[in-house]
Amino acid sequence: MIKINENYLLLQPSYLFVDIAKRVRKFQEEHPEKKIIKLGIGDVTLPLPQACIQALHKAVDEMAKAETFKGYGPEQGYAFLREKIAQFDFKNRGIDIEPDEVFISDGAKCDTGNFQELFAQDIKIAVPDPVYPVYVDTNVMAGRAGQLVKGEYSNIIYLRSTKENNYIPDLPASKVDLIYLCFPNNPTGATIDQQELKKWVNYALENKALILYDAAYEAFIQDQNIPHSIFEVPGAKQVAVEFRSFSKTAGFTGTRCAYTIVPKECTAYTQEGSPVNVHQLWMRRQNTKFNGVSYPVQRAAEAVYSPEGQKQIKTNVQYYLNNARIMRETIAQLGLHCVGGKNSPYVWVECQQDSWKFFDLLLNQAGIVCTPGAGFGKSGQGYIRLSAFNSLDNVQEAMEKIKQVL
Repeated sequence: MIKINENYLLLQPSYLFVDIAKRVRKFQEEHPEKKIIKLGIGDVTLPLPQACIQALHKAVDEMAKAETFKGYGPEQGYAFLREKIAQFDFKNRGIDIEPDEVFISDGAKCDTGNFQELFAQDIKIAVPDPVYPVYVDTNVMAGRAGQLVKGEYSNIIYLRSTKENNYIPDLPASKVDLIYLCFPNNPTGATIDQQELKKWVNYALENKALILYDAAYEAFIQDQNIPHSIFEVPGAKQVAVEFRSFSKTAGFTGTRCAYTIVPKECTAYTQEGSPVNVHQLWMRRQNTKFNGVSYPVQRAAEAVYSPEGQKQIKTNVQYYLNNARIMRETIAQLGLHCVGGKNSPYVWVECQQDSWKFFDLLLNQAGIVCTPGAGFGKSGQGYIRLSAFNSLDNVQEAMEKIKQVL
């Protein structure tokens, strides 16, 4: 008899964005004449930058010739891309990250979900609340989360991110081993300054904990006082791993390319307390379970760091931030509290009622799709997330419709 991993039965019945898609599909079937504007899921709408397209075409042409054809590449990524990332994203900011500490992957979602495989089942995990569901669900699948009790798992420490603490969670009240952080935050759009981030690094150093730091939205940071990387904090290389992506930066949501920084100083421990090099563990895991990102896609990602590529991605980022500004200003005019949208593509709106009821209100009366905050955790109840990843015309039209409804 083939038996299942029964931890999967502990997952909540539906993944948030699948549930949203079902409701939208039902609405479209019942009202085929109505236009729907999607400000929910964080998928980009602008095409790939021209520099990336040109590099992609050139690399595909190389694959058509025997003398330039590429077969299996290095699982960790080609040196040409790892070197660019280390130089432009870290060394140019005064952060000492070496190319061989960069691991190229097909998505930050995959890496944040897979990284937990390196650790024991009995570790204590802390996640922000509200939170990107992947952090929680992958630990449920691994058997670490405990039982689901009133919408939360018994073995997970939830770090509340609320209006009262400016959506930056407080340090855990009890000892934890693995901490998930995301800044600029998904879903709230909140950011963290270096002084606050240093508290987390110090906590990890004192407790021999590890921080998994999701920086997928760092390209949207405009404020010079906000750190782009956790490695700007002294000591972080010993206790942190950082995830980044080209998805929102350069529109690679369908092209698939991301990277994870695993410093060689980063340390975890055996049951007996002996130190183990996390870099080597992740290397071994990737060599076994991952075959790398395709050569043409890595060449396209490399083009992000060309002078033309840098101009083009900055233009795209500003486009989305302008959308976010329009949303934020409209919400303020309506007298609703919101956060985010300044250094983030997301606007977190306090809707003063049940999140799913507000979702249905906007969908049924305005044809607007948002993301119910309750889908991100208990502290998300009473909020919705609006995404700036759409066209300017659609955002302006959506805001006018929301004004009419509210």
